[in-house]
Amino acid sequence: MTNTDRRTSPPPADDELRVPAETGRTSIFVPGETPRRRGLIIALSVLAGFLLTVVWSAEFVDRTIGDNVANTLLGHDAKETPISGVVAGVLFAFVSGIAGTFTACNVAAFGALAPLAGTSGGRLSRFLAPLRPLGWMAVGMIAVSATYGVVVGLVGTAMPQFSTASNTAGSLSPRSIQSMVVFGAIGLIMIYLGLAALRVVPDPFARISRRYPNAPLVFMGALIAGFLIGRPFSLFRQMFRDAAESGNPLYGAAAFTLQSIGNIVIMAVLFILLTWFAGSRLQRWFAARPSRLAATMAVAFLIAGAFTFLYWDIRLLARREIIPWYPTAPWA
Repeated sequence: MTNTDRRTSPPPADDELRVPAETGRTSIFVPGETPRRRGLIIALSVLAGFLLTVVWSAEFVDRTIGDNVANTLLGHDAKETPISGVVAGVLFAFVSGIAGTFTACNVAAFGALAPLAGTSGGRLSRFLAPLRPLGWMAVGMIAVSATYGVVVGLVGTAMPQFSTASNTAGSLSPRSIQSMVVFGAIGLIMIYLGLAALRVVPDPFARISRRYPNAPLVFMGALIAGFLIGRPFSLFRQMFRDAAESGNPLYGAAAFTLQSIGNIVIMAVLFILLTWFAGSRLQRWFAARPSRLAATMAVAFLIAGAFTFLYWDIRLLARREIIPWYPTAPWA
């Protein structure tokens, strides 16, 4: 018995020997193709966040913009007029949320979601496209703000944010410590998300997104709601103290939920308008070079994260004269 001739396959071509690079997204925060010059993107983004801390004036944003917006919408001096009753408190919560819209963190959070505005299809699909990510963000936002409101209604008078102790040189008030802890953590999380978008660190949502694709959006909503925890904006603290003194957890949940909704309502409208009027153009722009998607998200998260951590942890220590110096503009 003789062996039959066997055909031998030709050796694979060079291209077939290479393992293709991973370019598919693992979650909405780690999208598409990895950009080139990642080190430069990180360095410039962190530098931009640092420079923003140098020129940022909380007094201008909170008092000139925030207080005037609240006074106009309420029709009276928001700080000087006591909150009388549940209805007035709920209205005050929503208006104070709108007045606190224009913070660097809030703007950057929606900036990171701008790539989601790219859409195509018919008129109905373009109309519904922005509502889905906003809806899932609202789930996370309401869960955190309502829970925090319940805690405030139950034990708020014993929380650091309730403290009226003045800030003195060389020390930190209890509410300043709460702000540093909360915003420092938020800043570091945003920095991590920016690095994950560039694939420098693992995507924290890679595993859970396979089963729950909208989990990153829910988390982003929770992160935005976290902005109101410990924020020293005077109107936010006024709402906090009213909810804490009421001892009513349902009122606290409703007030803080509406405050969070008010805090994003303007940015949500801008996001919807961007999707309706420029969604197809954005989609073509990102499709022309897929790495733009990751770069855009990374820049937004890194700038916001660097600003949040440096402003609320490092610059605050300098303002309390605990560390010797931090550069600030004359108007800041």
